[in-house]
Amino acid sequence: MSSGTSKIVESIMSVAQEKADLIIQDANAEVSQINAKAEKTAEAEKTKILENGKKQSDMRYQQIISEAKMNARRAELDAKEDVIDAAFNQAIGELKVKASSGDDEYKESLSKMIKEAADELGGNDLIIQLNEADTQTIKNDLSSQGSDSFELGGINFTLGEPIDAIGGAVLKTANGDIEVNNTIEARLERFKSILRSEVAEILFK
Repeated sequence: MSSGTSKIVESIMSVAQEKADLIIQDANAEVSQINAKAEKTAEAEKTKILENGKKQSDMRYQQIISEAKMNARRAELDAKEDVIDAAFNQAIGELKVKASSGDDEYKESLSKMIKEAADELGGNDLIIQLNEADTQTIKNDLSSQGSDSFELGGINFTLGEPIDAIGGAVLKTANGDIEVNNTIEARLERFKSILRSEVAEILFK
């Protein structure tokens, strides 16, 4: 896993653990309530249909208990999903703040994301699209040159229209036929299944 992905995992972990205990505590309480209600309902049903035979009453009892267990398991899984979703949302919020700050760490990450996408595309003349803030930053840097092109790592980039993204970049070939989306959102989506598994393993082991 790349260092960028590891940082995202760390960010998710830092906010998820404190929420996990409370949500799982609530889930366990709900599980207990479901089981208690099921026991009570099952006993009532069992008494009600005793005249129809013990076998039938036992079957109904087991059916109610089985349904309660499924409901309890569903409640527990829903609670865990809530924890993971909350962690991702918190991480996205932190990434927005980091990207909008324009600090050196973000600039370094942005350069790496651009290089990764450029390496994937190949070629020496590429179109680059960034979010509004990053586009304006580069325009300000290029204002003295009177050009919308710049060079980075031996590759010539032409600045395209701004995109709606937290950060990162979309790169296209000069004719626009091929593109690589290496925005923060796209990276999160690509790694989401891996990250969800890691978060779940750490929080709920």
